[in-house]
Amino acid sequence: MLDLARCRAWIEAVATAVAERKDELTELDAAIGDADHGANLHRGFTAVQAALGGDFAPETVGQALVKVGMTLISSVGGASGPLYGSAFRAMGKQLATPEADADQFALALRSGLDAVRALGAAAAGDKTMVDALGPAVTAFDDAVGKGLGFADAARAAAQAAEDGAKATVPLQARKGRASYLGERSIGHQDPGATSTALIFTALADVFR
Repeated sequence: MLDLARCRAWIEAVATAVAERKDELTELDAAIGDADHGANLHRGFTAVQAALGGDFAPETVGQALVKVGMTLISSVGGASGPLYGSAFRAMGKQLATPEADADQFALALRSGLDAVRALGAAAAGDKTMVDALGPAVTAFDDAVGKGLGFADAARAAAQAAEDGAKATVPLQARKGRASYLGERSIGHQDPGATSTALIFTALADVFR
C-alpha cells in the first residue's frame, strides 16, 4: 500500500535524486533544449519539500499529491512545471483515501498520463517524457493485472521508464523545444523522459 508515510518518503526520494542528478539533467537539456531542466526540477522539488513540511497535514495520499502538483505548477518555469504538476495533481484527485493499493494507484497513474498528454499533446515516439511515462504506466498496470504486489509493480514501472528514456536517443523530437532542431535532436536522450524514469526509480526504491 502507498500510505502517507511512503508517499512522503517517495517525494523526498525524488527530491534527493533530482538534487544529485540536476547537472546531468541540465546537460541533457543543453543538447536539445534550454539547459534548465535540472535546475528547474531542483527548484520545484525543493519547494515541494517545504510545502509538505510545516503545518501541512494531509488526510489522504491524494491531498499530498495534489499539493505536490500545485507546488510544481507554481514554482517551476518552462514546460516541466505544468507537465509534472498536472500529472501529480491528476493522480492526487484519484486517491481520496489515507492509503492506496496497487489497483487504485494504477488508475491514478493512468490519470496522470492522460493529463500530460492533454496538456503537451505528445504521443509515444515524439521524444518527450511520454516515452518514459507511457511504458511505466502500462508496466505497472500489467504487473497489477498479473496479481503482483505494489513493490513488484513499481519495479516493473521503473524498468520500463528507464528503457523508455534510453529509447528516445535515436528519435527525432516532434514536440517541445527540441523539435526546433529537427534531425539534430537525434542521438540525444530526452531530459524529460530521463527525469520521469528517475521519479519511478524513486518509487521502486521506497518499496524496496
